Amino acid sequence: MSKIDNIYKLLSEGERVTLECKKAMKGVPSSLWDTYSAFANTYGGTILLGVVEHMNEHDNAKRFEIVGVEDADKIRKDLWNTVNSREKVNINLLCDDDIQTIDIDGKNIIAINVPRADYTFRPVYINNNLSRGTFKRNHEGDYHCTEQELKMMLRDANEAGNDGLLLEYYTMDDIDIPTLERFRQMFQNLHPEHQWNSSEHKEFLSNFGGYKKDRRTGKEGLTMAGLLMFGKGLPVRERFDNLRMDYIDKSNLIGDQRYSDRLTYDGTWENNLFNFIRIVIPKLTRDLPHPFSMNGVVRKDDTLQAKAVREAITNMVIHADFMVNGVLKVEKYDDCFVLTNPGLLKLPIEQIYKGGESKARNQRMQNMFRMIGYGENLGSGFPLILNAWNEKHWIKPELLEQPELMQVKLTLHIRNEPVNEPVNEPVNERQRAILSAMKQFPSITRDELANKLDVSLATLKRELTSLRKRGYIARSGSDKNGQWLILRNI
Repeated sequence: MSKIDNIYKLLSEGERVTLECKKAMKGVPSSLWDTYSAFANTYGGTILLGVVEHMNEHDNAKRFEIVGVEDADKIRKDLWNTVNSREKVNINLLCDDDIQTIDIDGKNIIAINVPRADYTFRPVYINNNLSRGTFKRNHEGDYHCTEQELKMMLRDANEAGNDGLLLEYYTMDDIDIPTLERFRQMFQNLHPEHQWNSSEHKEFLSNFGGYKKDRRTGKEGLTMAGLLMFGKGLPVRERFDNLRMDYIDKSNLIGDQRYSDRLTYDGTWENNLFNFIRIVIPKLTRDLPHPFSMNGVVRKDDTLQAKAVREAITNMVIHADFMVNGVLKVEKYDDCFVLTNPGLLKLPIEQIYKGGESKARNQRMQNMFRMIGYGENLGSGFPLILNAWNEKHWIKPELLEQPELMQVKLTLHIRNEPVNEPVNEPVNERQRAILSAMKQFPSITRDELANKLDVSLATLKRELTSLRKRGYIARSGSDKNGQWLILRNI
């Protein structure tokens, strides 16, 4: 595909979370660097200089006007001088090919490809001002990061993870011993000869990073990992009052029943993370298909799908940011499980689907789970989930980042992919328009989509059904508050 085709394709889909157009005929606009920071801290994107957006024009074919820049060479030189000086931006993420001059009908426009910054480089900020110079991107444009967003990026840049934080004044008295003993029994069952089995509780926790002493200050106590995993409910709620754990079963409802089972902070259990997952996993896996098989005289009913559910629950915990306000929530429906954790993704979604890298926020918790048989190594966890669902021909798991809520949601559908429509049938022009609108406005409703395309709701529903069946789109969340997911490119 030629450069011109690429530009026209970009413009045909409209300005959005990964595209910004600026007139910039005479030079580099100062607002460009806000967008540079925003793209780098969000999903990456393309900035086009020499393109005017007519805000009142709803037709994307007419909305953008290519006016060109007057002196492309000077603008390119100014861009490189500025981005390399470190006076305007704190880091240069651009390579030689990331700034291009493109001739369109005798008019030069400049295309700047800004990559998403690796989590170790974020936050990317401007004007040597971390608090006021850090931006993120949403569908309305660039916005100043909140204090919570900024702190989250700074925490994520720490390769050692979050959960090694020493919690001053929290001691072994705040540990729920029965919880720790359950964990130790599972550890001993898997590692009967391990030398840690003879350790006292405090030493055992220290070996896992759940308890530590600061050699410099002499202070010692539980770490975030130790308290959250094995703490008594009251100290956990006291120190992490921003966090809730919640399980709700909305399957097999009768009449106006709101839920059939619930696990929340009700005083009947010590609400730490180990107890939460220990109670929740059997509730999810008991209704999964369990074919009858024997290993000698012992029935073997642990399936790949059950392992995948354990992996998903483990991932929910080890990738959560427990310093932001939110809920660690598991919802069970008749046809799916929905897992939600506070925080945003450290890696791009496509990289997570591919696997091969593991960048857990809570590395000590990850090791604790791994040592009792929960959690895969070397970033193979999500591919395990995908393989397990593919084995059953269930709909592909949907991972969704929700920046406005500061949370990540994973939907595990427990129903088969529709197979009654040819997957390779090409999309028509109306379906292309639907996909384009969804990319630009993921939260658009069906009514809004029908109005935008000037078609009846019935016609729209037929097209949506076709796109769903062929694996182009999926829906996460409710009809009113959910989002569209683009699963295949056209």
